[in-house]
Amino acid sequence: MKRHHQILPKVALAAILATPNAGFTDTLRAIAPQEHGAQQQEFVHGSPQVPSKEWTLAAGGRIYDNWWEALDRPEPDGINPAYPVSVNDQQTGSGTWRCKECHGWDYQGAGGIYSQGSHFTGISGIMGMRGAPIEEIMPILRNESHPYTTDMITDDEMLRVAHFVSEGLTDMRAFIDYDTRTVIAGVGDTDRGRAIFQTTCAACHGFDGRAMDWGAGDDHNFVGTEARELPDEVYNKISNAHPGAAMINLRAFSLDDRISVMRYIASLPSGLDD
Repeated sequence: MKRHHQILPKVALAAILATPNAGFTDTLRAIAPQEHGAQQQEFVHGSPQVPSKEWTLAAGGRIYDNWWEALDRPEPDGINPAYPVSVNDQQTGSGTWRCKECHGWDYQGAGGIYSQGSHFTGISGIMGMRGAPIEEIMPILRNESHPYTTDMITDDEMLRVAHFVSEGLTDMRAFIDYDTRTVIAGVGDTDRGRAIFQTTCAACHGFDGRAMDWGAGDDHNFVGTEARELPDEVYNKISNAHPGAAMINLRAFSLDDRISVMRYIASLPSGLDD
């Protein structure tokens, strides 16, 4: 599922603020999606002169999510030759080139949320490599099971992925119920999550999370909808940002803070009538 954030012109934003919630999504859908403006190219696809550990982990996480969107590279053609089509023929095309497609949003692969369903591949997760030395991880990322050329992902960029695997993974079973794929009741601090969301995330998503709608027709899909239905994916976006979009990430915040934001987002409206 591909989702693009939108940058709204001042006139359009004024129109939204002057209308009730029912007009939010109609106004947004009338504007062509835009991932980011030219002035944000460096923030979205570039790198700082002196990268912090937190920036590196988040950048590696975005490559893990969708490397061509994260790195502003051409989208690959066809099926990844290492993808096990004999096990799963439901996934085709460029999506099979995404790391998360085999190893899952929860990094558990066939042992986690992707243990069944349309994303099952039988491939193991990467949690076993958490804490491993970078020099042990890099050769694996360049072996035949990961056929990424240096034109696709350079060595420096792949190094970010190695750091992400070694130091950036979270065991989501502590705050996500894998049977229901929902946030476990009672985890996190709702008040802390509210404080962070209202002072950071709301700049784009709005205070009620409905300033952006990825739905179609009468099927609305807000950030609250996403957190309820796909908390593992949303946790990745909270921690690393959405690839190719001028979105902040909370990697520099504590793990407890990110879980609290996850819990709070899951309480936001999932429809216009909420």
